Amino acid sequence: MIEESMRECESKMKQSIESLVADFKRYRTGRANPVILERVHVDYYGTDTPVSQVANISIPDGRQIVITPYEKHMISTIEKAIQKSDLGITPMNDGLNIRLVFPPMTEESRKEIVKQINGRTEQACVSIRNIRREILDVFKQSKKNKVITEDDLKSVENRVQKVTDKYVAEAHEEQKKKETEIMSLS
Repeated sequence: MIEESMRECESKMKQSIESLVADFKRYRTGRANPVILERVHVDYYGTDTPVSQVANISIPDGRQIVITPYEKHMISTIEKAIQKSDLGITPMNDGLNIRLVFPPMTEESRKEIVKQINGRTEQACVSIRNIRREILDVFKQSKKNKVITEDDLKSVENRVQKVTDKYVAEAHEEQKKKETEIMSLS
């Protein structure tokens, strides 16, 4: 029971880190990254569909994304979806393609993104601590029901804390990497 619960605990904490890393990829860094289009969906014959499934997405240079719809009539639908999204970039439609040009980031915009990253990191840490609390509650209940001993409980509490510390540190490490990436872009 203890080992299975520990594996589940660690798995959930790892998922928190994976979610954090995936979210970090969505932050605009001043460089073209097709990941930012993941949240942009269009109505494709009555179905809410990601842009990546109705168009080819390419990056001709570091500051530009070119979206070429597979079907020409989708160009205005894609353009409207991008305008409605919170990307903060105005699409340019040339009739065949949609271009997204990323302006160089200012120091102020970089600092704002770093604040968002710090907030998202704190959310991940809170999530990890909540997982710790939940698993410890399970073990405390097991001790109360005499399934495990007091010594087992103390041992498990130490193990859970070490795992928690490991994943909180990993979250902060990911935060530092993303901050460095954002602040060092030219």
